Amino acid sequence: MFRGSIHLAGPMVDTRFHSFAGPIPLGHLLLAVEFPHSLEDAGPLIEGVEELHLAGPGHLALASQGSYRDALQLTRAGAVVVAEAMVADVPPGTLAVVAQDPHALFVEVLDRLYPSSTSSKVTGILAPRATAPLMEAGVEIGQGAVLGPGVEIGRGSVIGPNTVVGAGVTIGRNAVIGSNCSIECSYLGNDVVVHSGARIGTEGFGWLGLGRTNRKIPQLGRVIVQDNVEVGANSTIDRGALGDTVVGQGTKIDNLVQIGHNCRIGRNCLIAGTAALAGSTIVEDGVMFGGGAASSGHLTIGAGSVLAARTLVTKDLPAGSHVAGYPAQEMQAWRRGIATLRRLSRRTESGR
Repeated sequence: MFRGSIHLAGPMVDTRFHSFAGPIPLGHLLLAVEFPHSLEDAGPLIEGVEELHLAGPGHLALASQGSYRDALQLTRAGAVVVAEAMVADVPPGTLAVVAQDPHALFVEVLDRLYPSSTSSKVTGILAPRATAPLMEAGVEIGQGAVLGPGVEIGRGSVIGPNTVVGAGVTIGRNAVIGSNCSIECSYLGNDVVVHSGARIGTEGFGWLGLGRTNRKIPQLGRVIVQDNVEVGANSTIDRGALGDTVVGQGTKIDNLVQIGHNCRIGRNCLIAGTAALAGSTIVEDGVMFGGGAASSGHLTIGAGSVLAARTLVTKDLPAGSHVAGYPAQEMQAWRRGIATLRRLSRRTESGR
């Protein structure tokens, strides 16, 4: 995969895509968001935010509910915003910031540390280029295409007409990006094909105060598209909230597919048209989605599984599952159930 000067390791919130207003002492940060605190001093220096399992001493992390407990107990974060019921699970060496609504406080902090996470994606294209795009030999750029500052494109790649490639995006060698696409906050590998109208790296659908305030949760992650991936026309792949959305090597995505934030799709998967993966779905290697199949998110679909068309997965599936229906069930059981309903229907009709 061509990366030019890119290094994919490092802090999860990639400052190539999201400007950082720190580092800042925790006490000063809490004052800036008007949160009452009782730190004896300014507290640890916050150099960024991170997921619990990846956080180090310079990071602030979030543990807002019971599902975070195992990761909280093992975290190495310098500080964590935590619900009162989970304070006992905060490990030694990690400072607990106890909040009545931890997620709301964490969003306040994100807005302070990474300002203008939405508008910066547009202004980064409109502003004068601070860093000109870097292109290897043989790159073709279609009429009306727009490349943001710091874009890197590998040799032999083609960018179609009217496509917008946002600031800092890297596209590998021999990639073909169709017309009228938009790509932001993303790293694309070699031999990737993106068909017309696809959207990669757009904001994930994350909100607080559902149905009341609908406050946006900043989407500060990235999309990683590995080598030999194909993305169909008008499909969308949302960037992660903090972590990455990942599409594994050799996976093929049909037209009109929705991939939610923080999904992780394995290698050599096939995802047919109008399928939809809700956020944080993990799809292991070699999984096949039939047309319109969907997942409800925060679950794992085991390697080699097959989902029939219009299947809805609502819980983890073991490797090698063959499922159908709503909600998903073993395919032969689903077929027997359908056959039984048809027989009952015929009997009812004949008895009239």
